[in-house]
Amino acid sequence: MSTRIKEFNLPDLGEGLTEGEILAWLVKVGDTIELNQPIVEVETAKAAVEIPAKWAGVVTRIFHEAGVTVEVGNPIIAIDTDPGAGPLAVSPPAASSTEPAEEVIEAGLIGGPAPGGRTAVLVGYGPREASGKRRPRIGTASAAPVAAAPAAPVPAAPVPAVPVQAAPAPAVPPAAPVRSGPVLAKPPVRKLARDLGVDLATIQGTGPVGSVTREDVQKAAEGAAQPAVAPATAPATSVAVFDASREQRIPVKGVRKLTAENMVASAFTAPHVTEFLTVDVTRTMKALDKLKARPDFAELRVSPLLMVAKAVLLAVKRHPMVNSSWSAATNEIVVKEYVNLGIAAATERGLIVPNVKDAGRLTLRELAESLNGLVRTAKSGKTTPADMSHGTLSITNVGVFGIDTGTPILPPGESAILAFGAIRPTPWVHKGKIKVRQVTTLGLSFDHRIVDGELGSKFLRDIGVFLTDPEAAILAWT
Repeated sequence: MSTRIKEFNLPDLGEGLTEGEILAWLVKVGDTIELNQPIVEVETAKAAVEIPAKWAGVVTRIFHEAGVTVEVGNPIIAIDTDPGAGPLAVSPPAASSTEPAEEVIEAGLIGGPAPGGRTAVLVGYGPREASGKRRPRIGTASAAPVAAAPAAPVPAAPVPAVPVQAAPAPAVPPAAPVRSGPVLAKPPVRKLARDLGVDLATIQGTGPVGSVTREDVQKAAEGAAQPAVAPATAPATSVAVFDASREQRIPVKGVRKLTAENMVASAFTAPHVTEFLTVDVTRTMKALDKLKARPDFAELRVSPLLMVAKAVLLAVKRHPMVNSSWSAATNEIVVKEYVNLGIAAATERGLIVPNVKDAGRLTLRELAESLNGLVRTAKSGKTTPADMSHGTLSITNVGVFGIDTGTPILPPGESAILAFGAIRPTPWVHKGKIKVRQVTTLGLSFDHRIVDGELGSKFLRDIGVFLTDPEAAILAWT
């Protein structure tokens, strides 16, 4: 095997992750790529990230298609690092009874010509036992004989033709097709078949080498449920069914899987206590208007979340024990002298909590820039595992969804999280008179092993004091 062909293994993208799902390939076989060029988007249990190329060269092989979950350390792509050196010498593979020797290998496949006159070859750091049985890629001509295998001829119907049914033969023969070996199907396809109650042995696969695809399984499931529907000649009324045909199954994986595990672990490990405080934030909203009018804030998005974050950071200085974690290994409380402020963000792949590193040292403008960048990155799905690691204290802004407040669950390893509710015009007693004021409700959940009722109440109270009159609080506390 030529040393110019290098296999790139799936790396550990952060803190001991064991696997990742390939979301999309950004390159294809035959492409010329540069060093550090993004080549694939992978979703781990923490985030979706783009992986850059480790070498420059020409892509000669892609080991796994999109949608496949790959273990860390397994190869995902092969790169010819010296494509200008000419074609590679390929030793003939061992004879295989499963593939005809005279088969013409199509462009882009192992041993076939690649775009630009190059030759796609078997790659790797050493010989592989299964190299002679590499399946053709999806969509190649070699898969056509299996996918387009003609059905057995149907004899003329011995009974008179039914006007509403031109042919009695169903799209899939009711009898299980005869197989000479095991059913070919990927693990995700086998799991889908189990979930839908479909026997893979009864499906004629349309994938490469007769493999069963997700579409084959879904069509088989729909076909199994179809006979329950009354024929066209039956009365219009039908009996409602409650089975897989009216259900949707969403695999729990990646970010959503890790979030679920963390929330369960947190809820049943840390004794949660939640307190609520309703606050008149009219002066905070006026302070925001003043900030927006300042030239140094003109290009920044300034939202109430910025003021809440500043209130939390100042309250931590007055009550540092809130910014702690519980060490079960040493039976200690670890008080952090830095605040990595987490902001819960709802994304298409689930809830994530990236954090602003060392937020307590930032100026108000720097904090605004960091929050804006954090939100933009989260919405684009590009948050890295490092951005979500080592959080110490969090805020969840449920107000953006029109929710007044909530009882948030602590992120693992943190002792407090603040829910910031919607700001609404509300009748309020102000200076002895009932006036319409801007009011919000805060909900603070904390770990009662670390934060007792007094400390939690004082911490929440000080956040409320700041939001009631931020200018006075800053003058008094800093």
